[in-house]
Amino acid sequence: MSPYSLLQKAALGLSMLSALSNAAPTQDFRLEARGLSFDYNSQKVRGVNLGGWLVTEPWITPSLYDRDGAIDEYTLCQTLGKDAALSLLSAHWASWITAGDLSSIAAAGLNHVRIPIGYWSVAPVEGEPYVQGALEYLDQAIGWAGGAGLKVIIDLHGAPGSQNGFDNSGRKGAVSWGGGDTVAQTLKAVRTLAERYASNTGVVTSIELLNEPLPPGVNIDTLRQFYNDGFGTIRATNGDTVVTLSDAFQGPSAWNGFTPGNNIMIDTHIYQVFDVGSLQQTPNGFFGTACSKAGQLLQADKWTIVGEWTGALTDCAKWLNGKGTGARYDGTFGGSPSIGSCAGKYSGSVAALSDADKYNIRRYIEAQLDAYEARTGWVYWTWKTEGAPEWDMKKQLAEGLFPQPLSDRRYPNQCANVIG
Repeated sequence: MSPYSLLQKAALGLSMLSALSNAAPTQDFRLEARGLSFDYNSQKVRGVNLGGWLVTEPWITPSLYDRDGAIDEYTLCQTLGKDAALSLLSAHWASWITAGDLSSIAAAGLNHVRIPIGYWSVAPVEGEPYVQGALEYLDQAIGWAGGAGLKVIIDLHGAPGSQNGFDNSGRKGAVSWGGGDTVAQTLKAVRTLAERYASNTGVVTSIELLNEPLPPGVNIDTLRQFYNDGFGTIRATNGDTVVTLSDAFQGPSAWNGFTPGNNIMIDTHIYQVFDVGSLQQTPNGFFGTACSKAGQLLQADKWTIVGEWTGALTDCAKWLNGKGTGARYDGTFGGSPSIGSCAGKYSGSVAALSDADKYNIRRYIEAQLDAYEARTGWVYWTWKTEGAPEWDMKKQLAEGLFPQPLSDRRYPNQCANVIG
């Protein structure tokens, strides 16, 4: 999940993808699906991210970061030291997501989980403070998912040097992925994942090469070559596994014509809470913008999922924009003008939200479900939090803010003018 304006990011790198965007979208979006255990041509992806688990984020689990000097997983491990960090994170890995969670996800009608993992858990770099052990929990989760009838998208969420500078990459700060040995190290992690789960393709239907690489810090030509090499690395072991590519904030149709081979899926992330202009919309503006995304998704020439999205209409969750920072919504972050109050949204329970907030979140979720199923489907961010009610699917389901069944609509036909 990205704590910056996606609109601004899209503008930054769009010109660099002009060569990719010349090809018109094809009329037939079906790609070859040899031996896949999920039919991405005819079935809709309906999933949720297991965020804040094997890659921790301060806003999802503030209790892990309530210590001086820790702003991301790198500095958390650095501050605590290896032994204490391993003890803390092992307890977190063992408790944050359980077999019961996977069963609950399946019972809610979902069919996928996207599981973020950091390179340091898969192919650690010597001399870094990170601790290992999360990969065994990924193994366990894949077993639980299989037992619950769920498919898994393994998401390489953090790469050496950081591919976006966000805390969710493992290290907040400068973007240096692409320099030195970072690409080779990332490919090593991709190869390790492909080989490790080569016999689990009935459950692990996709591997996402890299989460949210951010131009211009990431050179687009370097990224394209990495995608080609990453595709080949996976194909060498996993003949039919879907290779998922982040759209790098360019929009999915920017990658039209870029196809290293069969079974490619584009992952685009849609948020409306990381720039002031979007936050200043009325609720109806949020709903209408969500519906408008359907048209953009339909322009893509590959399977396309919205791999991260949210019910949030504010950026009020504690530390959402980084540890120790405030929110644009109430004017406490970056000199932003105050739009409204974060009272009741900063932290707390879904049940304690105001009736107006509950109404708006439910309508917003429904609009997004309709829009994103215009293409291959969606994966919500995220399953659970310690106290971010606008983002917590588990609690939203319990309080009736997330539809049950998923087809239920209190506010039907919001996107009818876009998708019919």
